[in-house]
Amino acid sequence: RLNHAEAGAAVASLDLAGFTGWRLPTVEELFALADHSRQSPAIDTEAFPDTPSDWFWTSTPAAWNSSAVAWVVYFGGGYADTYDRDYDAFVRAVRSASPAGQ
Repeated sequence: RLNHAEAGAAVASLDLAGFTGWRLPTVEELFALADHSRQSPAIDTEAFPDTPSDWFWTSTPAAWNSSAVAWVVYFGGGYADTYDRDYDAFVRAVRSASPAGQ
């Protein structure tokens, strides 16, 4: 569990499986992983084992206070909300796929 600034720094410094360029997902990317037919956690547990039923940071700022608030996804129930950037939440890193041959 990290605050938003720590979460962003942690994913930016990742070097996993020989890949760099990791980032926080957008709210749309992370919310797309929510499985609304499940609860606690509301995610495909075969694809994402050991996912806690908790809040996860996104890179999407809240429109009304972008410097202090960001969107989060709650995998206990599979919904999105906003969180103060100073609060702690879990992190799921993503990276954009490179076009074939690059």
